[in-house]
Amino acid sequence: MWLDTGSYRSQVTRTPLTSYYDVARHGILQVTRTPFTSYYDVARHGILQVTGDDNYGRKLVIFSSCLMPPSHQLNHHHLLQYLMYTLDQYVESDYTVVYFHHGLRSCNKPSLHWLRNAYREFDRKYKKNLKALYVVHPTNFIRIIWNIFQPLISHKFGKKLTYVNYLSELRDHLSWDQLIIPPDVLRHDERLQAAQKGGLHPSSKTPPPRPPLPTQQFGVSLQYIAEKNQGVMIPPVMSQTVAYLKDKGLQTEGIFRRSARVQLIKDVQKLYNQGKPVVFEQYGDIHAPAVILKTFLRELPEPLLTFPLYHQIQDVVRVESSLRVTTCKHILERLPEHNYMVLKYLLCFLNMVSQQSIINKMSPSNLACVFGVNLSWPSQGSVSLTSLTPLNIFTEILIEHYHTVFSSRCPQAEVLP
Repeated sequence: MWLDTGSYRSQVTRTPLTSYYDVARHGILQVTRTPFTSYYDVARHGILQVTGDDNYGRKLVIFSSCLMPPSHQLNHHHLLQYLMYTLDQYVESDYTVVYFHHGLRSCNKPSLHWLRNAYREFDRKYKKNLKALYVVHPTNFIRIIWNIFQPLISHKFGKKLTYVNYLSELRDHLSWDQLIIPPDVLRHDERLQAAQKGGLHPSSKTPPPRPPLPTQQFGVSLQYIAEKNQGVMIPPVMSQTVAYLKDKGLQTEGIFRRSARVQLIKDVQKLYNQGKPVVFEQYGDIHAPAVILKTFLRELPEPLLTFPLYHQIQDVVRVESSLRVTTCKHILERLPEHNYMVLKYLLCFLNMVSQQSIINKMSPSNLACVFGVNLSWPSQGSVSLTSLTPLNIFTEILIEHYHTVFSSRCPQAEVLP
């Protein structure tokens, strides 16, 4: 049977529930899970957002203090429960937290007692896979709080903290397009730059793009890659990472959930962009090609599922469950031929991965949580927390029902992994 532990599922062999019908029928024991709607009073403020991956393949969680209402309007205990409920869906994967400190004032500031309880509540399962904590626009208050809690904080956890004085400093670590930055934080950053002695601090705006190399793989369109590779429809970075993972990684537990060394990912990207060969065996890290594959998808100028289909994908949850597979199939029929072929190639592989879920623990649901935000995002802004559920449901259907949703359309020169 399936044992559901948040977003991470594992398969175990036990006596079927039907064998216990004589007991179970009385309803003595009930296991429930608090629905997301129970946290609407907190979620509606947008204090917490979960977006795509950072530059190293780690899920990105954003907390914005300026969006916290006055303390008398927000139950801080309920806020803590909401934080834990949200993180429970992602803590089995490596993840990064960005904390925008600006906007935390005496009127909305939680008590020290609450902060202490919060740190204790976030036990090892939350801290283990937290790889980086960026505190943006720190003040003396946040530094004092850090010193107060220093005796309670492990040295290993303390090394994950990075103070960020200007938004531009985040660019080296995070995909700027993935960040959901409140306007109040943007204005505060501009004021800080203007007040900086010796002129303005480097702007956080996107620098002018450089002309891509003929061998470029990252940050260019599928059409550009095909034109520069004698019309080959599947980008080399995809075909090579998929081939390697198919051969070496199908039985790796948590594949696609882990990050890789920062410099390693940068080095591999550089090799691909320069058209040089990449030999993954020499790196000794099975998670490197997995991160590279996700990074390639995330850096496409337009998502693989295209901008026009984003709202149709979001509407899937409004369709009756029995009709969703057919609906997803119809949505894919609207994709351009090239996008359809590349998507089918990728989903064929992810379906293979899910078939090994007893060993690798990557069910269609778990894979959808990883790949959903890398396949679709809006043309303006980032994927909000409330938009993740329909996006993940859509992606899960594509993976689990691969043979059905890709059954009729037959692109020319089709290539499968």
